[in-house]
Amino acid sequence: MRPVSGVPDVPVRTALVLAAGNGDRFRTGRRQSKLLEPILGQPLILRTLRTARDAGITRAELVLGYEADRLRRVIGRHVPDGLEVHFSYNTEWRLENGVSVLTARERLRVAHFALLMGDHLFHAPMLTRLLREPIEAGESALAIDSRPAPPAVAEEATRVRLSGSRIVAIGKDLEVYDALDTGVFVCAPPLFDALVESREAGDTTLSGGIRRLAARGLMRGVDVGDVVWHDIDTRADLEAAAALFGRRARSA
Repeated sequence: MRPVSGVPDVPVRTALVLAAGNGDRFRTGRRQSKLLEPILGQPLILRTLRTARDAGITRAELVLGYEADRLRRVIGRHVPDGLEVHFSYNTEWRLENGVSVLTARERLRVAHFALLMGDHLFHAPMLTRLLREPIEAGESALAIDSRPAPPAVAEEATRVRLSGSRIVAIGKDLEVYDALDTGVFVCAPPLFDALVESREAGDTTLSGGIRRLAARGLMRGVDVGDVVWHDIDTRADLEAAAALFGRRARSA
């Protein structure tokens, strides 16, 4: 692993990247993982890893499932300089993403770690800001976007309700909300127990565990400000994200 100059100094250096799902809504003729689809010249998963590295992450734990062997080969050949990559395999990848988080539990013995979705695009300063946010022991934080969103975006997004900076409710069905969930977290180990409890209650989503942390006062929202991010669920999302990030790159 070669060091990279100019990478920010941040207190949280480890990231868990969820890359196990098969993207049911992302239709291609090749039936390959959507994380291997190119955006602005590189596969989506490699762009996510490079952005994490640029934000200050030096170790990434990837949870694979669908098309695991192919993803592992591509990532192994093109690991960004300065990033140490490890892999876990989720045998239950057809379930929701909370199960993928639990798959890596034994490999994440750190006070805090970034939690990233392999199919969420964002710019590195957004994650760097979250990694530098003062967070108490046992507390987790979520990057949120409080800007007014187009109805179509808000309809698809996970929504967040706040009391001050504390997250008090999260879910896709919230009628009254204050911000959108960007899918970029810094988490503490209590998340794992919360996910176990949620699964025992029949909910295998990540949001199910986050709701339990919120009920205990352990979830904070950190507003991302004027940044660009995009969740990739469909091919149309990929095309929209490519246009959006391409415009930002040209104007930078």
